[in-house]
Amino acid sequence: MDDEQRYRAVHSRDARFDGVFYTAVLTTGVYCRPSCPAITPLRRNVRFYRSAAAAQESGFRACKRCHPDTVPGSPEWNLRADVVGRAVRLIRDGAVDRGGVGSVAAALGYSERQLNRLLTGETGASTLALARTERAHTARILVETTDMPMADAAFAAGFSSVRQFNETMRAVYDRSPSRMREAAAGRATATGSGTITLRLPYRSSIDLEGTLAFLGDRAVPGVEEYTDGIYRRALRLPHGTGTVELSPGTGRAGGHVACRLRLTDPRDLAGAVRRCRDLLDLDADPEAVADVLGADPILGPALRAHPGVRSPGQVDPAEPAFRAVLGQQVSVRAARTLAGRLVERFGHPLETPDGGLTHTFPTPEDLAAASPDDLPLTRARSRALVGLAEAIASGRIDLGPGCDRDEAERRLVELRGIGPWTARYTRMRGLGDPDVFLETDLGVRQALERSGETATPAAARARARDWSPWRSYATHLLWASSTGMEERRSREERRGR
Repeated sequence: MDDEQRYRAVHSRDARFDGVFYTAVLTTGVYCRPSCPAITPLRRNVRFYRSAAAAQESGFRACKRCHPDTVPGSPEWNLRADVVGRAVRLIRDGAVDRGGVGSVAAALGYSERQLNRLLTGETGASTLALARTERAHTARILVETTDMPMADAAFAAGFSSVRQFNETMRAVYDRSPSRMREAAAGRATATGSGTITLRLPYRSSIDLEGTLAFLGDRAVPGVEEYTDGIYRRALRLPHGTGTVELSPGTGRAGGHVACRLRLTDPRDLAGAVRRCRDLLDLDADPEAVADVLGADPILGPALRAHPGVRSPGQVDPAEPAFRAVLGQQVSVRAARTLAGRLVERFGHPLETPDGGLTHTFPTPEDLAAASPDDLPLTRARSRALVGLAEAIASGRIDLGPGCDRDEAERRLVELRGIGPWTARYTRMRGLGDPDVFLETDLGVRQALERSGETATPAAARARARDWSPWRSYATHLLWASSTGMEERRSREERRGR
């Protein structure tokens, strides 16, 4: 988009571009989301920025009416596979707070100076400025939704001092933390016992029911549970553990997922929120997906049945890789049972179990130290699982948010017992790649055959070229259409009997 197109989007208050760019107004000194309900400023008084951090670095503060820091993240950074996209994903995951700018630069193979130059050129802000924005938003959540002492909130959000915390909050939000808490009185929703309740925004539309059901169908006993449309799971985080409950948001505001977190260490808040957003693919752009897939004769009907389809991700990139090995050539239910046995044997018990959530999923180190004979699997699959765990634990394979997806897939298929389907499924769900097509998957092939298409891997791969760069969503639509056909057939058979 050029600036004139951006201004037209602002004039029409188009919410699709919230988080994609930000509007700064010279006369007021504030920056807004494109859909801000305030009077549209004159074109000559408007500046546009690619990130909230860039607007803040230019001296603008967040609008108190539209809260631009709470918009869904730009889908561009998940789509991009270059260094800037990988760096932004690392920063959003809290890598700067945990290890400094140097750790991000080292993970990407660049110097700090090179990294800052690249990020400033693409986002308008440096590594530290981007991290500062994430830190300020985390602090805002703790200030407005908990009764945590201000000093504790400051350090939990990643600030090195209370003074830095106060100065940043005043610069970004034009008010002190104490005033922010006073303004939020009466609408705060989280108190006590390490519990934080917040809203996760998304771009409409969204097939949230289908996404939660997809996760629920694959819920591993002890780690996950799904009841009455509510999905819950245990989390392993950098500073401790936690649990999360995700459900459709209610109330007049709409447009959000209700998220209830219980954390053993509040420093993990930003990381937990990022993992939940990745899990539900909340930063996706459903309009862009529909533009490519909606007119297709195969996918169009499925998309109309599931508007706003998402490609669910993960809360730990290694977990989908292990579960993909368990799911090789078995049903979803069988894979779920095998994963439950693995958790029972090698998972880490939660200090405080929460209902059916009792363990976190085994770590790569846990499984790398296991003997293949101790795993509840066939000999060949046990060796594949242990070999995969050893490669991840040793660092030979990087599945983190800043990894090179092509390199990760190449190294995965080099391992014994890891085929293309396992590697690409890991890339789609574990690494959040929006453009993965599983042409050898049984459900995909069955859906293509029912649509009258040739379902050989080569033919399916060729057919899917038209669906790029959203082939992961195409895969989920084919799975959904196949499931829908089976459900309709089952209902017809029951009526016949």
